[in-house]
Amino acid sequence: MLESFSVETFADRVGEAFRVRLDDGSELELQLASATAAPTRPSDGPRSRAPFSIVFHGPPEPVLPQRIYSFEHGALGTFELFIVPLGPEGSSMQYEAVFG
Repeated sequence: MLESFSVETFADRVGEAFRVRLDDGSELELQLASATAAPTRPSDGPRSRAPFSIVFHGPPEPVLPQRIYSFEHGALGTFELFIVPLGPEGSSMQYEAVFG
């Protein structure tokens, strides 16, 4: 499923909620804050998709450590993402996933 994701998959979902399943079975809700295409160069060669990143905002606590989490979304279904905490922004914690 991840192979079919592109920046367009997420661009229309900015502001929507995604549920993250934690190890103890509980869930944490993250809101998609941005979907950004990465710049490409001609020397990058052919790719199956253009690289992009997505950023989520979540509650300030608990801070999720970087690793793979199971995400759920009403339209996209269940999928796994490697996210990295970027730090706080206002009253939210930011997390990023990068697709190459």
